[in-house]
Amino acid sequence: MTHVATSNGVRPLALTMGEPAGIGPEITLKAWLGRDAAALPCFFVTGDPALYRTLGAPVEEIATADEAAQVFHRALPVMSVPLAEPAEPGRLAPANARAVLAAIDMACDLAMSGVASGMVTNPIHKRVLYEAGLDVPGHTEYLAARAGGSRVAMMLSCPSLRVVPATIHLSLRDATTALSVTIVAEQGIILARALRDDFGIARPRIAVAALNPHAGEEGHLGREEIDIIAPAIDSIRAAVPDIEIWGPAPADTLFHAAARARYDAVLCMYHDQALIPLKTIDFEHGVNTTLGLPIVRTSPDHGTALDIAGRGTAHPGSLVAAIGVAGEMARSRARA
Repeated sequence: MTHVATSNGVRPLALTMGEPAGIGPEITLKAWLGRDAAALPCFFVTGDPALYRTLGAPVEEIATADEAAQVFHRALPVMSVPLAEPAEPGRLAPANARAVLAAIDMACDLAMSGVASGMVTNPIHKRVLYEAGLDVPGHTEYLAARAGGSRVAMMLSCPSLRVVPATIHLSLRDATTALSVTIVAEQGIILARALRDDFGIARPRIAVAALNPHAGEEGHLGREEIDIIAPAIDSIRAAVPDIEIWGPAPADTLFHAAARARYDAVLCMYHDQALIPLKTIDFEHGVNTTLGLPIVRTSPDHGTALDIAGRGTAHPGSLVAAIGVAGEMARSRARA
């Protein structure tokens, strides 16, 4: 088969439908309408075409990813995954859960085969999917398993900050207990390699946050910096030599503007240590990127927002940013 590349030299991105009763359809249409102003790469949707037509979108159904580049300038390209029943904004329909998963599978398979240059996932409602048979915590774990069991890291980013939490959805008590040299080193190695390969940074600069106040005060306020974080930094440096990595640094001095100029990303120790500064700096444009996959995958850093679905007020900034980051990663991988 002859593949048609877009003008930026890479194939189209696959954008999943997500939860059809949430804000995903609305922000997808808004992203397409703003494609020129945001200089977005070509993308197509895996989902139900009727879902977007009800919003007044000009839709063209496509049979192959290659067709997306031919219609993107005039219509939203959609590769059909029919819903079991029409979606009603704000009301979850368990009957549609299988279509939501099928849209994710289609986008993942197209990215794995190289037909799509990557995938961008709209928010899903996990409870409905759990009831339909999803047996992993969420998107990231599902895609990691589908892509062959890859070890992954979750990176959150906005234009002025990238952060990776070494531990994610754990209580603060459990996150502290779960920290180990192996976990911190693994997440740091994935981050360092992704900055180089996915973002084209020849010599990545990584700051590593301390866990305790004042970086533990030489063990007087905790020994995690001495026993876990410092050895992990040595392991990261040994595994990916061509990087600048420093720490453990007190987290309360890592995120002001002057500090952010010194690094390309911060390796944090727990969820809120990473996400509080990111969402404070740029709440509406955060992007969730899964590092370590054999494919490009990004997502907006928000949920389905069922409470505002159908009102026309959803802000598309995070999805627009996610599409932009996915395009950047795809171009970097193509160059490599």
